Amino acid sequence: MAITTLSELKTGLGRGQCLLGLDLGSKTIGLAVADPAGIIASPLETLQRGKFRDNLQALRAIIAEREVGGLVLGLPVSMDGTEGPRCQATRDFARNLIEALDISIAFWDERLSTSAIERILVNEADMPRKRRAQVVDKMAAAYILQGALDSLG
Repeated sequence: MAITTLSELKTGLGRGQCLLGLDLGSKTIGLAVADPAGIIASPLETLQRGKFRDNLQALRAIIAEREVGGLVLGLPVSMDGTEGPRCQATRDFARNLIEALDISIAFWDERLSTSAIERILVNEADMPRKRRAQVVDKMAAAYILQGALDSLG
């Protein structure tokens, strides 16, 4: 399909379809899913980054199983609002997904998402470092997706 705006992404969803949020890291991909009403984002799982075709296969299965109609990718914009190499890598990943999947993608500014989740897991959940490492990426994906959903009202 295409890279689109968030509002166009939401209006393009079919009946019963939901959005999938992705937090792309260099080693992992955090995933979160929205409910079909587009109100609540929930952490789903964390994929290990590997060969694109392996990640694509895993994403294809999740998209089919969860009836996903669109993707929201966290865009790692710098604090000063500029886009660096990580943004370009995210945009490249999105273009590769569009070539392989019949799905639309929107970006959401993910500044501070991982650090916000780390603070929550340390300060409020008092979670040990090892356990935090297991959940931070999918929690960051939920944080990104929830921000996108909230912006849509």
